[in-house]
Amino acid sequence: MTARPLLVLAGAAAARAGLAAAAVLDARPTGAPWRRTNYAGRPVTLLGGPALAAAATAGAVLGAPAGTRGAAAVAGAVSGLVGGYDDLAGARPEQARDKGLAGHLAALRAGRVSAGAVKVAGIGAAAAVAALLTRRDRTLVDAVLTTGLVAGTANLVNLLDLRPGRAAKAGVIAAAATLGGPAGGLVAGPLGAALAVLPADLGERVMLGDAGANSLGALLGLRLAAVTSRPARAGLLAAVTALTLASERVSFTRVIEATPGLRELDRLGRRPA
Repeated sequence: MTARPLLVLAGAAAARAGLAAAAVLDARPTGAPWRRTNYAGRPVTLLGGPALAAAATAGAVLGAPAGTRGAAAVAGAVSGLVGGYDDLAGARPEQARDKGLAGHLAALRAGRVSAGAVKVAGIGAAAAVAALLTRRDRTLVDAVLTTGLVAGTANLVNLLDLRPGRAAKAGVIAAAATLGGPAGGLVAGPLGAALAVLPADLGERVMLGDAGANSLGALLGLRLAAVTSRPARAGLLAAVTALTLASERVSFTRVIEATPGLRELDRLGRRPA
């Protein structure tokens, strides 16, 4: 297994190369579908997301322990791909109301399949395949826990991508906190990639979008699924599920703004609105 500091550096270098390619593409007409206006009314590109997804996935595969490399490749790559699809297709006018779990369900009841529903199904399928590819998941309970953690964390990190740097900061903190242990190499590359993208994200030049946030979250979820204790994994899944359900009723931004410490961390490095 490659030394973890080298994996962090490799992930950062790959992400920087991806951002350079994104800047070239953004300057051309082909970059237009990825352009958005952010919460402060500033122009940004979602191409930072694919750059992060590619670098984080490659780094995770390089650092993953034996028996987890295939799972890392599937979880990171598929989550990034379907997230990118939602970034593009979800911007269409007819998709405007299909946001959040309630919006996706309403679209299905109306006989439509939203881009978000395609993304949710894709990430869920990738998470299930990742569980099957992970050698430790030899029981149904373990497979369910891995599937839930990969898919749930992918969605949770995406829910944080509402302000510059928020999702990337959460990814950096989570990856740094889980860098130790036999499976810690899995998040070394994603840690470096998230750190490399963070300045451009905070500078409001790029957004992670669904492609970047979902891929980063899926890889973090796979790392959580490698925790030895089954009760601990069940507790983590319960926490991820509770936060996801809460997001349907409670604004994460309001909670963060009302909480000392979280508010300052969230604003750190961000441009004034």
